[in-house]
Amino acid sequence: MNIVVCIKQTPDTAATVAVKDGHVTWGDAALVINPWDEYAVEEALRLKEKHNGKVIALCMGAESGKESLKTCLAMGCDEAYLISDPALKGSDVSATATALAAAIKKAAADLVICGKQAIDGDTGITVSAIAAKLNWNLLTYLSKIDAIDFAAKTIQVERSLEEGKQICDSKLPAVLSVVKDINEPRYPSFMGIRKAAKAVIPTWSVADLGVKADEVGAAGSAVTWPEIYPLPARESNVEIIGGESPEEIAAKLAEKLIGEKVI
Repeated sequence: MNIVVCIKQTPDTAATVAVKDGHVTWGDAALVINPWDEYAVEEALRLKEKHNGKVIALCMGAESGKESLKTCLAMGCDEAYLISDPALKGSDVSATATALAAAIKKAAADLVICGKQAIDGDTGITVSAIAAKLNWNLLTYLSKIDAIDFAAKTIQVERSLEEGKQICDSKLPAVLSVVKDINEPRYPSFMGIRKAAKAVIPTWSVADLGVKADEVGAAGSAVTWPEIYPLPARESNVEIIGGESPEEIAAKLAEKLIGEKVI
């Protein structure tokens, strides 16, 4: 049984986004595992501990992504691979899913677990695109895995929706996305950190995945960004309204709001 966890390296949540020379930049913000993906890693590890098998972490991105993959190894993942190639530059969701789906096949996965979205792109649809590329069942926004039988290739899950909870049965293989209600991610152990620090993480290129260069990157993307620009600065004025009494101040405020057609 091989469980693949797809992670993304993102800027720290305290980072401030900016646009410089037509490109998005996060400045010198620290790079971390996408917070939602930590729950995916934890759930994969819990399934491994209960049913045996192997957990494989995949990350598509720059060389720095290996640091986030080492965190996955420190938490308890068995293997980790970085998907990195100049041909991947400019990949949209579809092209990204093409590369990840090929890597998932290469890892001989029985189950794929992802966080519900990434905090930078924030589209929340990459997991759906991966399932479509693999032609696997898709189960999203999971708050609980009620039962799973790898031998019978069945799974029952609980989905967290705005209207409440939804119980779903499905056949495996499947692609899952999880929400934070599903677990509490563990802290890497000291021995896990030491072991991960010495780990050599292989890099898979587009050729290693058996994917053509024109199927990924800008060439393989349906969506492009011809121009990126910052929002114009908002101008505002502050006026302090005074008066002899709260009633007088309220009357003046109401008069000004009516004059501005706010009320």
